[in-house]
Amino acid sequence: RFEDDRKAREQILELEQKYYEQIKDLLVDLQKYIIEIDKYNLNIISQDYREKYFEFMIDDCKGNQGKTFVAIDRNKVVGFVSGFVQEYDERDRLDYSCPKKGIVAELIVDKNCRANGIGTELLKYIENYFKSIDCEFVQIDVFAYNERAKKFYYKNGYEDRMVTVFKKL
Repeated sequence: RFEDDRKAREQILELEQKYYEQIKDLLVDLQKYIIEIDKYNLNIISQDYREKYFEFMIDDCKGNQGKTFVAIDRNKVVGFVSGFVQEYDERDRLDYSCPKKGIVAELIVDKNCRANGIGTELLKYIENYFKSIDCEFVQIDVFAYNERAKKFYYKNGYEDRMVTVFKKL
């Protein structure tokens, strides 16, 4: 949880356009970290990553009952969470009951602000939003080598449902 003396200046609210550039910076920071821990060296930051990835994230939210919440401290974004509702297709319906499911597309906390409860609070915000629109489950895909993130989600009640196995040829 946020420390009591910090609560007065920290807040979580829905994304506003004035925070877009800071969100893009956090997306790039996370991608750089993913590149560092990618043992196959497949992850990259393309020239238009910053703008395009942000655009895709916003489009996912707009078209699928999504929301993005930002954690603000002294007018600076210190973290954000973005999620939307899963869309199913005919293939999904062949072998899956297709419950209404929220997808957490991104949850990023500034590396200088971690371990202060910000990620947990953001996760609660998106989970409460999903509950409010009758989602039965929340899904988060985590890069396999991101042990810190996996530990965080397990601590918050998440568990493995699917595992992707991979082999270099």
